[in-house]
Amino acid sequence: MITKTEAKAAVRFDADAVRIGETPQVLLCASLFYFRIPRALWRERMEQLKAFGYNSIDVYFPWNYHERAEGEWDFSGERDIAAFLTEAADAGLYVVARPGPYICSEWDGGALPAYLLTKGVKLRDNDAGFLGYVSKWFDQVLPIIKQQQAGEGGTVIGVQLDNELDFYDCHDPQGYISALRDMALSHGITVPLFACAGQGGLLQASGLASNVVPSCNFYPDNRDAEFEQKVLHYGQAMAKLGYPLLVTETNRAHYLLRRLLSCGAKLLGPYLQVSGTDFGFTNATNNWGKPLAFMTSDYDFGGMISPEGHIREEAYEGRLLGRMIAAYGASLAQALPEGEGSSTWAISGDRQGIAGPFTLQLSGGGSLLFVTNLDERDKRIRLSAADGAKAADEQSSFTLQAGRSLALPFEVPLSLWGIEGVLQSSTAELYYAEQSASGASLAFHTDGSGEIVIRMNEPKSVNAVHAASAWSDGKLTIRFDGLDASCCSVVAADGAAFKLLITNRMKALYMEGVTEEGSVIEGQSLVYSDQLEEAASEWSLSGFQASSLLALQAEDSRLTLDSADYLEEAGICRGFAGYEASVALTKGELVQGYLIKQGSDVISLYADGQYAGTAVSGGGSAYLPLVHTLQEGKLHARVEIWGHSNFDDVRLPGLRLHAMKGLRGIAAITEVRDLSGNWRVYRAADRSLRKELIEGQDDSMWPMISFGGWMSPDHPAFEYYRKTFRAAKSADSWTLHFKGLQSLARLFVDGKDVGAIHPFDPFVDISEHVTAGEDVVLTVFVERVLGLPSGQVYVYEGIEAVDWTLQGAEEAELLAHAESKREEGSAVQLPIALEPGETAWLRASTVNSEAQAGWRAKVTGTGLKLTVFLGDRIVGRLWLPGGESRPVLTGGRPDSFYLPGAWYEAGKGELTILLEAVDRERQGRLDAITFISV
Repeated sequence: MITKTEAKAAVRFDADAVRIGETPQVLLCASLFYFRIPRALWRERMEQLKAFGYNSIDVYFPWNYHERAEGEWDFSGERDIAAFLTEAADAGLYVVARPGPYICSEWDGGALPAYLLTKGVKLRDNDAGFLGYVSKWFDQVLPIIKQQQAGEGGTVIGVQLDNELDFYDCHDPQGYISALRDMALSHGITVPLFACAGQGGLLQASGLASNVVPSCNFYPDNRDAEFEQKVLHYGQAMAKLGYPLLVTETNRAHYLLRRLLSCGAKLLGPYLQVSGTDFGFTNATNNWGKPLAFMTSDYDFGGMISPEGHIREEAYEGRLLGRMIAAYGASLAQALPEGEGSSTWAISGDRQGIAGPFTLQLSGGGSLLFVTNLDERDKRIRLSAADGAKAADEQSSFTLQAGRSLALPFEVPLSLWGIEGVLQSSTAELYYAEQSASGASLAFHTDGSGEIVIRMNEPKSVNAVHAASAWSDGKLTIRFDGLDASCCSVVAADGAAFKLLITNRMKALYMEGVTEEGSVIEGQSLVYSDQLEEAASEWSLSGFQASSLLALQAEDSRLTLDSADYLEEAGICRGFAGYEASVALTKGELVQGYLIKQGSDVISLYADGQYAGTAVSGGGSAYLPLVHTLQEGKLHARVEIWGHSNFDDVRLPGLRLHAMKGLRGIAAITEVRDLSGNWRVYRAADRSLRKELIEGQDDSMWPMISFGGWMSPDHPAFEYYRKTFRAAKSADSWTLHFKGLQSLARLFVDGKDVGAIHPFDPFVDISEHVTAGEDVVLTVFVERVLGLPSGQVYVYEGIEAVDWTLQGAEEAELLAHAESKREEGSAVQLPIALEPGETAWLRASTVNSEAQAGWRAKVTGTGLKLTVFLGDRIVGRLWLPGGESRPVLTGGRPDSFYLPGAWYEAGKGELTILLEAVDRERQGRLDAITFISV
């Protein structure tokens, strides 16, 4: 329990320990994000964490969640961070605060407001313009954090500056982090400041700025045999700087956390033990696909608490680890690891696939020996002193189960628990200690037979149940078979009493505590219902023309554009938008399809009311074939910002942190020409660009061959390919498509450098370099790895769309449109089907679950995109399987959404679902929505 005295004391990150109120602490810290959990459930989640072993939480503060539009701040209701931090203090949890300005967290834009993308500033760097905007955010959030920091009545014990900066191309990390540090100090932040490294770049992440503690994020294979060596390396680096090893993010398995603890980590921060939901338009896009991925609304990596608050089995592992840390207290909090390669212990027996032993030297004497089974089968092993002089201290053999890590005590003074003597060795892990009026109780767990050895004066009495005890030569040895729960009650020579309780591991996991008499209180795993229930009724469906989704807004909300441009430039930073344009072709002229230029995230295109398809091109271009004769030439593009990238990846334009959304143009394509054949080729000696080969040297003697088809003896091969085509007289748009290119290539048009051709975005608009009706000379310099294809080359010729208008829509506008269609709704029963490109509103009345905790809803169907409202809140955005355009969906369940019971009013709520049929080849089908009570 955190006392007021502790809360008012200084916090220090010393080389040997994290100290809070002069008390050394191991911080077992779970991410808990107020913006992904309904406010009514904040305290419940905190209490769950406390109950399952955690003493700390870390929390991001998303800038763009609180600044909804430039200069418009909101810290009320679900966004009341002061209330959240007060709840944490009242719950007895320390808080690691992470206000960014960039947070990652698979959140829209990493929390950077999208309006910044229009300001010409350099994000996440020592840029005066960017830092000026950051200062406005810090002016809002840091005073709230200050009021809640340790020493001022709260429990915030550290503040992180930015996040994993070593993944980003920051040119001046020291200057940038120093600027953030100075802002924090100017706002009265007195707790330690730190900056975390995402891939081990301590310098790149923190700049090693003074008074900023570098920390590490590790996401390894949980069974990496060399993991401890890596962590020890960073621990030694931190010790040289005078800081403790803080692991601010890592995997959720407590098996891995034990391995980190063995290396002396003082902060163990598994990322996402408490899952949540990205409500509203807060999802991100990122590079978890190949390379593009959309984050699901369900934000759940399988941690110990589900989005709806269900306790998973891993939580019991957390409680076991938390109890073990608490049992050793300050001695473990100040423990230091033996240096790499200096272990005085060896393993014998079935040792293949065993990591360790790694020795953690406890403050005040004794050690914990960590051994980890990396294998898939149980092992019987023995620990023994590597130094022959210590052979007498050899422990007996014991079983180490597959995928388990144990911390075994050696020479630990029993005075830690008010007992005389020394716990010389144990093949069972001590995981619980409690002192009471009747004496101390020490609880151990084991996976098989073994022994505990205690050095002590001859006891007055020893009473062993389901165990054998023997006292000889100053040692009390207790042997157990591991099959039955064992107990050994001891009255020491000084009259003090204590008990050793030994159970199997499963009983230790579910133990609820120890009675005053010293017996184990057995519990069991929580079980939740999976029974389907009727939660929704009165289903109705209202179909509508796709172009009408935005039509209800005031006329002055419709923007007229000189040309197509990104949505952020028009002040549209989230939600849906609609572009309208026209194509000036002769009525009745044949169109082959439409080329969307630099489009993202989701673009559904209609030409003269016909559905051309849905494109997800990640900021690149996309061609949608639609052979038809043009009538009015009216185009409508419905665009959804799924989310700004939370990462920075060069493979697609839309994956850059500074990438904007929407589109930059549409061309009606009148001809698609295959240019793959009959290129002239010149074999070069190296990658140096030669001007004479680019600007039109006589190529009459160059061999003629298909693009990329030269059989070269070079590896890599450096080649110039040249081809001429005649531009159509009636066109004003020309785009090259290097389909299937897997080489480095650079394009020149009539000798002018157009730039590199990107294999992940192989469309190149050359319109500004082309004159209608004249020859166009293409030269491509290719650096080709033999065996990889250079692909095919096409040119798309057509007419650019003109007369652009634009409108945006967020929750309020979408619901207003749904309301306008209510009277047109017809009663339906699922399943329902929509033709490709059709849109509709689906409604149902729902009631809260019997426990008033809401529902988990699962959706089955194909070819549909769903935006789901409960009342006036978006609770889920889903994209059901089907169609080539469907992106990779990751981060949680893509076919499910959560209806929080706290958001029902008087036990009732209305479901309103926007349905979009986005598979151009077949009907979209909604087969069922089923409900399970939370």
